Amino acid sequence: MKVKASVKADPSKGDKLVRRRGRLYVLNKRDPNRKQRQKGPARKK
Repeated sequence: MKVKASVKADPSKGDKLVRRRGRLYVLNKRDPNRKQRQKGPARKK
């Protein structure tokens, strides 16, 4: 998974932008190697 400061999704290649737990993810069922995550706020313990 690529951790990036800015994530860009390409819907023509099957990317989907998903927001989970304050982080931004790019998920791709067609090509799972295209997964990306944008660094979100640090989690509280």
